[in-house]
Amino acid sequence: MELEKAYYTINEVAEMFNVNASLLRYWEKEFSQIKPYKNKKGDRRFTPKDIETIRTIYFLTKEKGYTLQGAKDALKKGAKAESSPYEVIDRLEKLKSRLLDLCEKL
Repeated sequence: MELEKAYYTINEVAEMFNVNASLLRYWEKEFSQIKPYKNKKGDRRFTPKDIETIRTIYFLTKEKGYTLQGAKDALKKGAKAESSPYEVIDRLEKLKSRLLDLCEKL
């Protein structure tokens, strides 16, 4: 998943991870590393850095089965989300497409 914009709404981020926006608000309270920009109205705008942090939290809690405290400890130790097989396949397909385009141009 490539992040192309500077800011994403809470609904866009929730859709990326197939979770409720309320879960993202909860994680924002629990994890100090998530610091979305808030406008005067209170709407959250997440940066790609915030989304990477959310990806790591999602990976630790939903895929690895960590508790919230375990995920907090892992983040403090510098844990990063592993690429899922789907992300790897997606990147490889994009690379294959680029290589095929280059071959056609030659």
